[in-house]
Amino acid sequence: MTERAAILIVGHGSREAEANAEFEALVAAYRAARPDLDVAHGYVELAQPSLEAALESLAARASLDGSANGDGAVSGDAASDGGVSGDRAGARRVVAVPLFLFAAGHVKNDLPLALDHARRRFPRVAFTAARALGVDPRLQSLLAARIAEHGAPSAGTAVIVVGRGASDPDANGDFCKLVRLFGEGRGFQQVAPSFIGITRPLVDETLELVARARPERVVVAPYFLFGGRLIAKLEAFVRAFRERYPWIPVEVARHLGADPLLFDLIDERVREALDGQAPLACDNCQYRLPMPGREQNVGGLRAMLWSLRHGFTHTQAVPHLHAHKPLAKHVLVCGNVDCADRGSVALVESLRRLLKDAGRERDIKITRTSCMGRCGEGPTVAVYPDGIWYRGVREADAGELVREHLLGDRLVARLVDNIMQ
Repeated sequence: MTERAAILIVGHGSREAEANAEFEALVAAYRAARPDLDVAHGYVELAQPSLEAALESLAARASLDGSANGDGAVSGDAASDGGVSGDRAGARRVVAVPLFLFAAGHVKNDLPLALDHARRRFPRVAFTAARALGVDPRLQSLLAARIAEHGAPSAGTAVIVVGRGASDPDANGDFCKLVRLFGEGRGFQQVAPSFIGITRPLVDETLELVARARPERVVVAPYFLFGGRLIAKLEAFVRAFRERYPWIPVEVARHLGADPLLFDLIDERVREALDGQAPLACDNCQYRLPMPGREQNVGGLRAMLWSLRHGFTHTQAVPHLHAHKPLAKHVLVCGNVDCADRGSVALVESLRRLLKDAGRERDIKITRTSCMGRCGEGPTVAVYPDGIWYRGVREADAGELVREHLLGDRLVARLVDNIMQ
């Protein structure tokens, strides 16, 4: 690359320290491999430095005379924050490279809004956004390498490629396109796209569908750049599948991770941005083109409001209330008609109140369920991970159940369902 530029590699951010460390290790490796570039990193949410702070820091460094902002001064905090390493003098160009596999809300909304704010604050610096990684043969090759670690392609092997899933139809469509391109001519029995959340088909649904084709084995390939809780969630789906279909071998491939192929792709995105060849794609964007069921999103205002709302609900690096540790116990209480008639609704409220009084409402959850298959014997209560079912539990039993089992780990023997015997 002939033009010196400051490069901000933008990650999503995670509550899992290991996932953030993996991203930052990739940035460090890219920085070491490209000494001609001033490389920094920032996060859209959930981790620091934030996208806004990182852009501010790079803008300060990118000014040749150290007066990038409007008032001719660069704050000390701005020069030190934002994940920028070293003390190199920079150019007047800042390129933000979203290290996202596809362009969804963060790339289409959060990044442009942050760049617009930075341009107004630092008018002497040219800010440019690169494209997301997108549908690219190098990523298909990297996916193939991860799957190949589990053996050569065969006519008896089914592959399920699992994406994160997005509320943006364009991003989901790009994922399915990539999976289709990957599957062409590789010799597998079947290559199916699936999602870990937000949209369908979900992983468990795809596993069930693939099982009906009676494959000799199944390889589940997470199409994620980094590890974290989504990998753990995927492995849980696979464990459940193994229990249902123990005769079908199933393996989970490694996620994509850092690779020289990925560095080549980042280089290309940077060159495109510096040459002005590839602005952020807006074709098939739900905020600019009426999509079935999402026509109300067109116009830009809703896109801006979405980003602002998302920013408030995902405050940088501050966990949500639902970002809890694994539950100590999960209690299911049947709320179907028969059990409700016998007092299960009042039972649920009593259990919740007693746990709140004991300060345990965060790690012991009470969930009202649909029919649990013990009609006429309820209200039915199941306690997991203990695997204990109770029947005929009344509101008057709530205190004993909380005191003895949920807090004291002692069974209430008189209420144990005979299906446990």
